[in-house]
Amino acid sequence: MSAIGILYPGHSAEDDYPALESRLRAEGHDIALPVVHTSVGEDAHRVDALLDLGSGDRLAEGADRLLAQAPGVDAVVWACTSGSFVFVWDGAHEQVEALARRTGRPATSTSLAFVHACRTLGVSRVAVAASYPRDVAQAFVSLLARAGIEVSALGSHEIVTAAEVGTLGRDRVRELVAGVDASGAEAVLVPDTAMHTLGQVAQLEDELGTVVLTANQVSVHHGLALVGPVPTLPWLGTLFAGGTW
Repeated sequence: MSAIGILYPGHSAEDDYPALESRLRAEGHDIALPVVHTSVGEDAHRVDALLDLGSGDRLAEGADRLLAQAPGVDAVVWACTSGSFVFVWDGAHEQVEALARRTGRPATSTSLAFVHACRTLGVSRVAVAASYPRDVAQAFVSLLARAGIEVSALGSHEIVTAAEVGTLGRDRVRELVAGVDASGAEAVLVPDTAMHTLGQVAQLEDELGTVVLTANQVSVHHGLALVGPVPTLPWLGTLFAGGTW
């Protein structure tokens, strides 16, 4: 079994993970995705609130509870994009290094998982369809630039709370993703783990005619990649299909 521990802030789209685990088990993949919720001060897509959300104390407390509840985890994912990219490139790496030291397991975050996903697929020019206010979304663009990934278009939707993002239905998610100009981009990135996306990644790719990378998707992929080969799962999009679009 591979067990990837998910540190998830608050409550919004965390049910993506047990739903995925159930489907994986049904298809014969011995993969566990235990979720532990980290504490949240203020639910706000605002830089000061996000710096608090991803603080060392909050993550350390969550990591300790994860090990207590699921001591057999093989890797740890801080499943939060905005709560990692606001720390910029060096800070995002320091964040996961601290988690690795705390747990004794390899660790990553959703922001770094997006970088890993782009590198896995050889993608260097992307469009970003963000739920966040524009200043927060711009911080994600800056982290991608530091990784050598160009953002050709940025869509921001001024949604202030993760709780609201978690209520978006499939049609609204598709509208948000399709609303960014993807011409000239090699992929569309959807950077919010509060958004339910795991059940429609392949459908989004088919409808938009391009690679789609979503926060919960890349988080699981990188977590699995930290401990061994990633299974081929075409229904989770090109990233899990073992090839390029």
